[in-house]
Amino acid sequence: MAEAHQAVAFQFTITPEGIDLHLSYQALNQIYLSGLRSWKKRISRIKNRIIKGVYPASPSSWLFVVIAILATMYMQSDPSMGLITKIRDGCFVGQTVLSVLLFSTLLWLSLILALRFCLKLLLSYHRWMFELHGRISTKTKVWATLVRLLSSRKPLLYSYQTSLPHLPVPSIKDTLERYLESVKPLLDVAGFQRMTRLAAEFEKSLGNRLQKYLKLKALWATNYVSDWWEEYVYLRSRSPIMVNSNYYGMDFLYVTPTATQAARAGNTITALFLYRRKVNREELNPSRIPGTVIPLCAAQCERMFNTTRMPGEETDVLQHWQDSEFVAVYHRGRYFRLWVYRAGRLLSPREIQYQIQRILDDPSPPSPGEDKLGALTAGNRTPWAQVRKQFFSSGVNKRSLDCIEKAAFFVTLDDQEEGMMGENPSVNLDRYAKSLLHGKCYDRWFDKSLSVVVYKNGKNGLNAEHSWADAPIVAHLWEFTLATDAFHLGYTADGNCRGEIEHSLPPPQRLSWDIPLQTHVSESLAVAQALADDVDCHVFPFREFGKGRIKKMKMSPDSFVQLALQLAYYRDRGTFCLTYEASMTRLFREGRTETVRSSSNESCAFVLALEDREHCRKLFRKASEKHQNLYRLAMTGSGIDRHLFCLYVVSKYLGVESPFLKEVLSEPWRLSTSQTPVQQMELFDLVNHPEFISLGGGFGPVADDGYGVSYIIMGEEMINFHVSCKHSCTETDSHKFGSQISQAMMDLMTLLNPDFKEATKANPDKRS
Repeated sequence: MAEAHQAVAFQFTITPEGIDLHLSYQALNQIYLSGLRSWKKRISRIKNRIIKGVYPASPSSWLFVVIAILATMYMQSDPSMGLITKIRDGCFVGQTVLSVLLFSTLLWLSLILALRFCLKLLLSYHRWMFELHGRISTKTKVWATLVRLLSSRKPLLYSYQTSLPHLPVPSIKDTLERYLESVKPLLDVAGFQRMTRLAAEFEKSLGNRLQKYLKLKALWATNYVSDWWEEYVYLRSRSPIMVNSNYYGMDFLYVTPTATQAARAGNTITALFLYRRKVNREELNPSRIPGTVIPLCAAQCERMFNTTRMPGEETDVLQHWQDSEFVAVYHRGRYFRLWVYRAGRLLSPREIQYQIQRILDDPSPPSPGEDKLGALTAGNRTPWAQVRKQFFSSGVNKRSLDCIEKAAFFVTLDDQEEGMMGENPSVNLDRYAKSLLHGKCYDRWFDKSLSVVVYKNGKNGLNAEHSWADAPIVAHLWEFTLATDAFHLGYTADGNCRGEIEHSLPPPQRLSWDIPLQTHVSESLAVAQALADDVDCHVFPFREFGKGRIKKMKMSPDSFVQLALQLAYYRDRGTFCLTYEASMTRLFREGRTETVRSSSNESCAFVLALEDREHCRKLFRKASEKHQNLYRLAMTGSGIDRHLFCLYVVSKYLGVESPFLKEVLSEPWRLSTSQTPVQQMELFDLVNHPEFISLGGGFGPVADDGYGVSYIIMGEEMINFHVSCKHSCTETDSHKFGSQISQAMMDLMTLLNPDFKEATKANPDKRS
């Protein structure tokens, strides 16, 4: 093959005259440039380690300290109070200047540790979050000023990591009180009394013992939740990760930057690699609480690329590689390896388009069993682990599987057309969501951290594996990708990528397989297909109003939507249910998520009052304030569910049973919700380009008889919803529940502003 010949830097033959050496200067030049890129990356990493290692100080501050000490010594004064002399005499340094340098360095390091400790103490203060808007205390104002002073230097992506506080362990008493408060509106009198008794018995007996072990872990580990959460919630799960765990992100709603599939793939792949470069160089600004200088943990960014979830018989393993210069591509049943770097240079978007077009034009058929091989990643985990061990441990299968698993990410060139199009855009939008969630069950590699899908009509999307990171991390990446694709890289007038083409590029490498395992593939495909066919998805943009009008009513947009979901569920099922809303705990080091139990006494009282039309408005605001308080408690480490989960894990390690914990952790979440945050609105000029609105993303239902609801608040005037459930449950219907959500949103706004209904009638064109 051409690429194989080009990879050989030299050849030699033995002749009667001696050894005849043939050098390939082109290949040697490629090797030299590739090695140069690797060394540049190593040097960059060392430089970044130094910069973030001394944050919030700067490396140049060392020179300032040295000069200050020398100047003081020159003034016949000893700022070290005799330590410099002791260093010179006791450590055999010999010269005073060297002693001063050593003392200055130690003083400088001590000052850095002191500054870092102060910043950590400041970031441990969370009372500001509970203060009312416009009524900020003097203490909080002083705190904010100090945080700004210590954060005045431009940080790298990971500069704050060592300054972030550790997640605190709540007291048993507080957690149990909050738990009982959360389930009170969901249980009858007898059921609540029973749970109260179980909680009291747990607190008096086993609870305190488990709490001691948990506090010991909190002292030793960086985060007492995250490693167990990753292992026991994600990696030890033996059911399919497709639908059950993986989630998706969508393209723009109204526009497609180009209808040329290869061109869209070229720009998308380029944008993703540009983002990876920023992550590797730590050039991204650390994420912060919107409107503040409070940093969020960036640890989840470390495994974004070059990462694969590898199946195991009992538990999976996340494998991350330091670097990868290629992507794995799937098209019509064939797998390819596409190199995106050449001689240390990232290919231009036009060159990647050229390579993608080569794959699209390749007429070769799939080898036997190759086309549905990806179904192994969509089925149950244990059979996949056994098959991997038996058939992919050596030979050509191992080499080809390595190419997929070590790729920066996975790309599917889908031969379908998707998006909000045609005579029935709503139905097509739902089909688009299902395609990104599970596809054909074999044309995605669900184990990869990121799987990009590019459709025949130029639409794209993303499927993400969940164990390595949560949705806000992937959403940040996808926002950058869409904005870079549409506004920075752009396309020519005929829809092609910009840039020049080096026509000597070797073609993408077709991966080879020897697959005598069609039976195993068919079994996994059957499991995955049944799961995919059971999923009912409905995606709809709510355009009646957005966060702008909600904020004018002095309400939290998230609380407003959550209360609308409570009302919609009550109207749909005639009862209330345990509701999961994901909240982040990234205020703490290596923090991930906590549960906000959105169904509260206040929310249930409001919904019942609304149906009876009595005292609605007052109860509405009370329920909203309660939800905001629950969200803040979850963010600041005072949630319920992660604490109870860790106590349960400790009990399993100790081999003891707790009826209370067993029942709590077996309760179904029939309404699982999550807001996809918009983190980089500055990348999208929605004033001049309102059509460039992202649809956000969604996930599958958590309970067989429940709903999964994801929503993204876009701009000031739109909220996009993604609803999922299962066809096999006769009591759930995604379209019906979507209608209930829309009606609930309208009813709540009318409750706050009675004139809104009349204004809507006067402007019917805005209706979705």
